[in-house]
Amino acid sequence: MILQSGLRATACGLLAFALCVQASASDVHYVPTSMNVVDAILELGSVGPGDFLVDLGSGDGRISIRAARRFGTRGFGVEIEPHLVQAARDEARKQGVSDKVTFETRDLFGTDLGRATVITAYLLPSLNLRLRPQLFEQLKPGSRILTHDFDFGDWLPDRKLTVDVPDKPYGSPRSDIMLWVVPADFSGVWQWTAPGPAGGDVRYEARIEQRFQVPSLLLISEGLRLAVSEARVRGNTLSFAVNGPAGLQRFSAELSGNTLSGQVLRGDGPGVNWMATRIKAGKMDIGTGGTPVAVGN
Repeated sequence: MILQSGLRATACGLLAFALCVQASASDVHYVPTSMNVVDAILELGSVGPGDFLVDLGSGDGRISIRAARRFGTRGFGVEIEPHLVQAARDEARKQGVSDKVTFETRDLFGTDLGRATVITAYLLPSLNLRLRPQLFEQLKPGSRILTHDFDFGDWLPDRKLTVDVPDKPYGSPRSDIMLWVVPADFSGVWQWTAPGPAGGDVRYEARIEQRFQVPSLLLISEGLRLAVSEARVRGNTLSFAVNGPAGLQRFSAELSGNTLSGQVLRGDGPGVNWMATRIKAGKMDIGTGGTPVAVGN
């Protein structure tokens, strides 16, 4: 059974895996994650020296230690098995990174994740779904979450890649690595003005609904509904395209409180600054788990 950053397989065997998902950590043993998977996780997450990495279910500490050795990344690992925590501490000292990474024996659900810019985890889907509200509550927008093989239900990843793992001890000899970027909440009613195609200012009002990192925009200008496409949220950034009387415009902006500020591109010309104010707050839908649902504009 996979509970933590390595594989945990019960004695009942892989064919009976589905019957074993309720087993406790004390019923399972640890099998380490292949190092090429570790490297793929760090690469997909663009982990670097400015990050603070928290590995939920850190096993022998190899993800945190590898990040510290390669990139100078600080952080800590959370592991339920004391002997694995001790092994991780010993290895960190051996590799000269114990000043950058620490390891603790604790329940991952009781861990404060607020310092993390990167979260790594190898957890069963039921545990991922239980963890999901905690991630939205504690992580700052723009934080990255990386998982091995198992996802967060109907919260679709921003990126996914498949890595060959010839020595994988269960299933096919491949692993899926997935990346999520925690989205800011842009939902609500926004207003702004911008120069019109015939001169003078044009007033805009956007009603934004948001499900995870997928926004849906209803945009009205001078009483007309405008066609919106390519709407996307990435961390604190909102981007979308508008086709209206002023032609094709591409908006992008950063969120700060109830203010959006950024640039709008029109044709091949230079970007023009724009700013919007949220006059009514909404609430991002973070779902309840289950089958992935596509949300369009």
